[in-house]
Amino acid sequence: MTDFVRNQWYVAAYSEEVGEPLLGRTILGEPIVLYRTQDGTAVALSDRCVHRRYPLSLSGRDGDRIVCGYHGFTYEPSGACVYVPGQTRIPRTARVPAYPVVEQDSLVWVWIGEPERADAGTIPRVPWLSSPAYTTVRGMEPLAARYGLLVDNLLDLSHETYLHGGYIGTPEVAETPITTEVDEGAGIVHVRRRMKDVECPPFYAKSTGIEGRIDRWQDIEYHPPGLYLLHSRIAPTGVEPGPDGDDSAACHAEIVYAITPETANSTLDFWMVARDFAVGDEEVSDYLAKSNHTVVMQDVVALNALELAIAGEPDGYQELSINIDTGGLAARRLLRKLAGA
Repeated sequence: MTDFVRNQWYVAAYSEEVGEPLLGRTILGEPIVLYRTQDGTAVALSDRCVHRRYPLSLSGRDGDRIVCGYHGFTYEPSGACVYVPGQTRIPRTARVPAYPVVEQDSLVWVWIGEPERADAGTIPRVPWLSSPAYTTVRGMEPLAARYGLLVDNLLDLSHETYLHGGYIGTPEVAETPITTEVDEGAGIVHVRRRMKDVECPPFYAKSTGIEGRIDRWQDIEYHPPGLYLLHSRIAPTGVEPGPDGDDSAACHAEIVYAITPETANSTLDFWMVARDFAVGDEEVSDYLAKSNHTVVMQDVVALNALELAIAGEPDGYQELSINIDTGGLAARRLLRKLAGA
């Protein structure tokens, strides 16, 4: 269903995950080890020693160098081997690939592809994650499912009504039509759902303190292959933005997913919820973190089951698609285009 897209930036970790300990991650089937040098710079190297393929993430450090825990081959942050046990000559091929790294908006991005093509300016910005005007809760869950299934899931939020009832789902989500637009030049899919005078789901009622019915907006931006933004607006029914654009009477949640393919049939699901209400309120943060984790795990269970179901289907099985699938179908087309390029 979804081929890997290379020569792209992917989120490998949250900034706080990368430190002195060696962190192993797999992206597009490539094992990677991440760590920080003593000056704080994030480094990403291939997670396999050139000698016998031992994982460097299970090894040790000597200052800014990694010392293989099997036979002692030692690597600089550039990936160059500087020590080989039992001989003074360093073989010419004794180096591991180093991946371009960019750290911004509290995320560590790694370029998977030809290093000379890496352009940091193409990384989408998510400024809410590091803004003092917002408070963010976050987590990461692995999926035993291909990443295209998570893209489909996030671009069709009608499933909230059925899979996430009691948290973020209400009947109106599935009943309200969507509008879908594709910015071909920027390669972004937009899916919008605007709901008027609807039930406030517990996720927002308990965190915002809004009582009664609400106007609710769900404006999605999908930046293929690996970043999803949901701009969520919640306000008491009838409260509209001012003529000057002021919308301070509403509550806003910026929901971010970094979708990182791990293997052909597994995915790293980085999820974040940034809010501009109850900023600094630890009880609200705890509630949103636990509730969103529950929602994410409901998706994980469903998508893992769907992956198994797809694996058992005969070749040539034809899906049925309807209006709610227009965003997901547009995303699939863009992903095929990127993979083909």
